[in-house]
Amino acid sequence: MEVKAAAAERFIGNLPSGLVAALVYGPDQGLVRERAIAVAKTVLPDLNDPFRVAELDESMIESDAARLWDEAAALSMIGGRRVVRVRGANNGLAKTFERFLANPPGDALIVVEAGDLAKSGALRKTFEAAANAAAIPCYPDDGRALEDLVRTHLKSRGVSIDEGALNYAVSRLGSDRGITRSELEKLALYAAGEKTVTEAHVAAIMGDESELRMDEALDAAGEGDFSRLDKRLSQLWAAGTQPVAVLRQAMGHFQRLMAVRAETDEGGNLMAAIKKLRPPIHFSRENSIKAQASRWSLPQLETALDILYEGEALVKTTAIPSEAACGRALLSVAAIAARGR
Repeated sequence: MEVKAAAAERFIGNLPSGLVAALVYGPDQGLVRERAIAVAKTVLPDLNDPFRVAELDESMIESDAARLWDEAAALSMIGGRRVVRVRGANNGLAKTFERFLANPPGDALIVVEAGDLAKSGALRKTFEAAANAAAIPCYPDDGRALEDLVRTHLKSRGVSIDEGALNYAVSRLGSDRGITRSELEKLALYAAGEKTVTEAHVAAIMGDESELRMDEALDAAGEGDFSRLDKRLSQLWAAGTQPVAVLRQAMGHFQRLMAVRAETDEGGNLMAAIKKLRPPIHFSRENSIKAQASRWSLPQLETALDILYEGEALVKTTAIPSEAACGRALLSVAAIAARGR
């Protein structure tokens, strides 16, 4: 069965009784891990129990598919339903799981973790089509969900957060749930003893200069400013910033431009659309975002996103130097901006 992103948490909190296997996938690998653990813990609270948990990965199953059947059918020496965790799955396992789900042995719950899978991806389609399985997506938190996560996490540590600090924190978080929780934990520890987290606290923990350079690089790409883009990318590489992080941030940047452009094309006010963005745009960037949204059309933005997705694939799957692949993708995007609408 297919689980919608917005319903993922509710689904995990009330899993169907006949569920045999769950595929947890998406670009937010921190959230994939978090939700996969939550699914597994519906059966077994202690995932370190060697008698009731089996760990497999894609290479193990590809070399010996029978391992999946054996682990699923195995009985725990101390009783209770078992969990089989499969890490690093990809479309190469689609046929194996299609056969498995058609006639699963035993009563173990199979929890499969995967990366970002296209809607047409074979593994995702296999789990969505099966009545006894589910495909659970994990996409980066949007602005409202991220605000709720920040408030909830800090409240659990005994502190609140003021509005300015919340906006600042949200602007620095969201690409990976695991990283977000880690940063929030550091923030809570830093503000220990205080009643309220302020912008000063957030700046001390998250005010990374490389993030500011990244915003400047993405604005340069959106404005078609080649020289500024090249300079900012050089600074990012010198600071040790990972190219895949730049590409993912760039995807988010152009998706937000797409949201603004779509609302404006439907008759909305440009600045009002920008003000609605979550996390909010810092006031110092509003003029640049306004200029970019005016410069780009929706078809051009779709093309830019395709280029960025291809750039991420090159970084992950080829021997091409990652900085070069990222730089080429962003320069290609800047070239579209330079041509104008």
